[in-house]
Amino acid sequence: MAVPPVCKIMDYGKYKYEQGRREREARKKQRTSEMKGLKMRPGTDEHDFQFKLKHTTRFLQEGDKVKITVIFRSREITHPEFARRALDRIAEATSEIAVVEKPPTMEGRTMTMILSPK
Repeated sequence: MAVPPVCKIMDYGKYKYEQGRREREARKKQRTSEMKGLKMRPGTDEHDFQFKLKHTTRFLQEGDKVKITVIFRSREITHPEFARRALDRIAEATSEIAVVEKPPTMEGRTMTMILSPK
């Protein structure tokens, strides 16, 4: 509130550099959630299923969303209940660390489900 008003003469290039540096630091500390994907088949065996489940839990613990896709080939599409059962098993096994963001839905020859961390 001084009369005449006080102003500061500064180097505009230095000001822009400092501002950019602050923005880069803020961006470095900020973490965006990625969408990780897993693909399966309806007849995936138990060992492979457990392997996929382990990857799913690791992705969720790292804070990423997981999109699980079951791909049907040829006559497998006549039994979508196998894929739904597999997706339900994954959802149940990860229920402590994840929530089902998008329930299993059929899209053409694929059935997808999205899990996000709690």
